[in-house]
Amino acid sequence: MSFVPSTVFLVVMGVAGCGKSSLGQVCAAHLGLPLLEGDDFHSSSNVNKMRSGVPLSDDDRQTWLDTLAAQLQAHPGGVVLTCSALRQRYRDRLRAAVPGLRFVFLSLTQDQARERVAARPGHLFPVSLVASQFETLEDPSSEVGVLRVDATRPLAELGAQVEQWLQGSPVVAPVAASVSNPSLEV
Repeated sequence: MSFVPSTVFLVVMGVAGCGKSSLGQVCAAHLGLPLLEGDDFHSSSNVNKMRSGVPLSDDDRQTWLDTLAAQLQAHPGGVVLTCSALRQRYRDRLRAAVPGLRFVFLSLTQDQARERVAARPGHLFPVSLVASQFETLEDPSSEVGVLRVDATRPLAELGAQVEQWLQGSPVVAPVAASVSNPSLEV
């Protein structure tokens, strides 16, 4: 990536199967920043619930979000974090930890997410939980500091869109699949 602000705190977010880890890796590599995989910070009880097909509650996510907030603060030079960040209050908890935190929202349809999750055997997140992710998701597209991208686009294209956005340039991209408003544009 060419010129971007000197310190970047970026969360790559969305439902299971949207490509958070893949885009997070691209962004971290281009920015020369560490990558934190949010799933690595779940408690064993949260992991067991998910593996058993039980959706996490807000209470289950609270300690996880507190841990992620502390991890963001532990990287004063910037960091890329992958995290579902499904509700606005979850995103606000992370924003409270790091002023200027930005989010890239990988948007896709429920059918696309289900197909992608089904293609990853052995992952901690079963297909049966995809619907609960969409039920929990509060579309962040209208929030400040959020870039919504179409998760089905090629990874290189998504990386370029993030780069344009971090540079302050307008992002020219196809309209992403929307979970709540098909006419909402990037």
